[in-house]
Amino acid sequence: MIKDQHGRIHKYLRISLLDRCNLRCFYCMPEEGIPLLPKSHIMTNEEIVEIAKIFAEEGVSKIRLTGGEPLIRKGVENILEGLSKLDVQLTMTTNAVVLHKHWEHLKSAGINSLNISLDSLQAEKMNRIMRRDKFDVIWNNIHEAMDRGLHVKINVVAMKGVNDDEIIDFIQWTKKKPIHVRFIEFMPFKDNNWDWDVKGISYAEIIETIESHFSKESVERLTDRPNDTSKNYRIKGAPGTFAVISTVTHPFCDTCDRIRLTADGKIKNCLFSNIETDLLTPFRKGNDIRPIIHKSIWGKHAARAGMEDFESFANPNLNQENRSMIRIGG
Repeated sequence: MIKDQHGRIHKYLRISLLDRCNLRCFYCMPEEGIPLLPKSHIMTNEEIVEIAKIFAEEGVSKIRLTGGEPLIRKGVENILEGLSKLDVQLTMTTNAVVLHKHWEHLKSAGINSLNISLDSLQAEKMNRIMRRDKFDVIWNNIHEAMDRGLHVKINVVAMKGVNDDEIIDFIQWTKKKPIHVRFIEFMPFKDNNWDWDVKGISYAEIIETIESHFSKESVERLTDRPNDTSKNYRIKGAPGTFAVISTVTHPFCDTCDRIRLTADGKIKNCLFSNIETDLLTPFRKGNDIRPIIHKSIWGKHAARAGMEDFESFANPNLNQENRSMIRIGG
């Protein structure tokens, strides 16, 4: 088992396949993009599979592929094929822009659940957020995914003055379709101009908005799964559900079981940590990386890379020392 000093067992690995994306969502990366890492610094397809195999042997039972946008990785179908042979649950987070090109690859790999980013149900607004005209293809692919029987979660970064006027529209969607909407509190990363007072919407505010519209009696609190990051709800009788990921106002670190592996082979034992552990260099030298993995996770902070209160979490001298989101992986 991969365990930290606080007794948390880590069974969930998120692997970023690359540090590039076909969108430019403003909360994730600058419009002009970021300098790309040299290709030689990025894990090869074979290295991703072999390193993942080591994690699986050490107790990881779930792997999520992220990016950037994982489906634009050259040879992603080979990565999926290799990972599908491991004894793990395999899932993916995608923006769905090229999802239609990969249905058979996902099916062959046994992927039956997708997290899809969609911050607005309004085409014009969504295109402004992602700085690309891709709403229609994303919308069509979301519905095709549901038609194909995939479990679809929609990730919505909730932002004041941007999409807070659509909270009820997203909930109405869950009343019509078996869609699972997750509102994510706006989080600080390098160069994303994070200002909670300007754009932040809290878990409490989201639930208050929903209960005010539908009534408290109609909003059903669901039982969260072990190690869940989201607080889960349903409008009674609805085929879909909704949730809030309250990283900022109500962090869930006490049950965290996640490890992140960046595209350049670095362990981040917390999304907000600026401390990274290089696995790729010793792996390429033929060294045993198991002790390195265990040592890295053992040193994990109790909460949010040591930023346990809101004041430290909101301090730009601390939260801007991290990578930009595009370079971490969702």
